[in-house]
Amino acid sequence: MKKWWFIIIALVVLAGLFWIGYRLSDDSQKQNGIDKTPVVIDEEKNDSENGPAENGGNEQEEPEPDPEDKESSEDPSQEPGETDYNDYDNKKYAWYVLRKSDHSTPGTGAGMAELVKEYGGFYLGDTSKKVVYLTFDEGYEYGYTPKILDILRDNNVKAAFFITLPYLNKNPELVERMVNEGHIVGNHTVSHPSLPEVDNQKVIDEIEGLSKAFREKTGRDMKYLRPPKGEFSERTLKISSDLGYRNVFWSSAYDDWDVNKQKGADYAYKMVMDNTHNGNVILLHAVSQSNTEALDTIIKDLKAKGYRFGTLDEIN
Repeated sequence: MKKWWFIIIALVVLAGLFWIGYRLSDDSQKQNGIDKTPVVIDEEKNDSENGPAENGGNEQEEPEPDPEDKESSEDPSQEPGETDYNDYDNKKYAWYVLRKSDHSTPGTGAGMAELVKEYGGFYLGDTSKKVVYLTFDEGYEYGYTPKILDILRDNNVKAAFFITLPYLNKNPELVERMVNEGHIVGNHTVSHPSLPEVDNQKVIDEIEGLSKAFREKTGRDMKYLRPPKGEFSERTLKISSDLGYRNVFWSSAYDDWDVNKQKGADYAYKMVMDNTHNGNVILLHAVSQSNTEALDTIIKDLKAKGYRFGTLDEIN
């Protein structure tokens, strides 16, 4: 009987030792960093997706013109030259800048500034001097442009206005005034699409349709393009460059485009003044009541700080 009890006890001890050994082995694997949880790698993520949200919303998700204002370009242009634009990368970038609190030159998403520069575009002027450049986007008129033009005239400041075809057709007298008072009128396309999302011919028609109408009304040519929503690709940069345009982005901006969410003149003033730097290309939307109310003080105070207002034609 004692013999059988001894055998039973031995088997229990061996089973216990086996279980302890198994647990120690499993814990050792976890402590050594072995993790069998599946890992999903999203290769589609890029800086242009993450940057703006981390930087206070200076990307430009501006509203498109009202549906009744949308126009399609007629008499479509032909593609310039024999270039096959489908050979160029159509990865979509959404422009944004990384604000700095010390008034130094802001950066942007990885590789974006270099790509834009490769095709003649820019987002900065002369960073060695205290010079800034005022630019306004004009998707539609909300009643403030006459006042903006008055303020610019009274302060002897020239600016650039980027218009759409509906804006040109509905406000020819304002566009004529821009031209006559020495401002640059730039191309913001016919109907404000995301250019990387349309085909080659549509990109050309969106740019040239507005350019042709502007030439017929003013006798002037357009040479600067601001891509709608700040969205672009190497393909759209190449097409617009071949059409003779320089793409103009910005080095400071803020969420001023929603007419129902205006935060007041003090807020507009602070957003501009806090982010001013040498070579600053300032983007403002002319539909903003806050911008309009703050503009005169912004101009006077920047001049008092030693800044000069330059024009895009000065930027190499």
